[in-house]
Amino acid sequence: MRRTESAKMRTLPTQANLRRRREAGVALVDVLFGAVIIGLMVVGLYVGFSQGFAVVQLARENLRATQILQEKMETVRLYTWDQVNTTGFIPSTFTAPFYAVGNQTQGLTYNGRVTRRENPVSESYAADLLEVTVEVTWNSGNVTRRRDMTTFISRYGLHNYIY
Repeated sequence: MRRTESAKMRTLPTQANLRRRREAGVALVDVLFGAVIIGLMVVGLYVGFSQGFAVVQLARENLRATQILQEKMETVRLYTWDQVNTTGFIPSTFTAPFYAVGNQTQGLTYNGRVTRRENPVSESYAADLLEVTVEVTWNSGNVTRRRDMTTFISRYGLHNYIY
């Protein structure tokens, strides 16, 4: 009797061991599947952060370019008609830093150009009108970026309202 009981005892643990081995195999597949999912999530998170920082940097560069354009344009619009028509009074090229600290500049350098065009329209007042364009270019990584702003200046324009 003892022999049959011990034989039964041996068969039950063997079946339990087989069941555990099957479950352990499924657990290994589950762990591998989970590791792959976590790996994909980490890669996605990295790509998301790097793209987010790139978008923020580009927005900063564009904002600084717009500030430079606005500054130059407002300066030009406040000159008198004679000043605007004096050769060399408005510099045709300029540079501006992305970030200035005292006498030092850091980051990008914006290269600018100011162009004037006489008689941009074919109206009776064409002799009293100029078109001024301010253009800024800079290199962002391997890409050359460009922004410009255009305005019209009249002989009897904004500068006459300054007291």
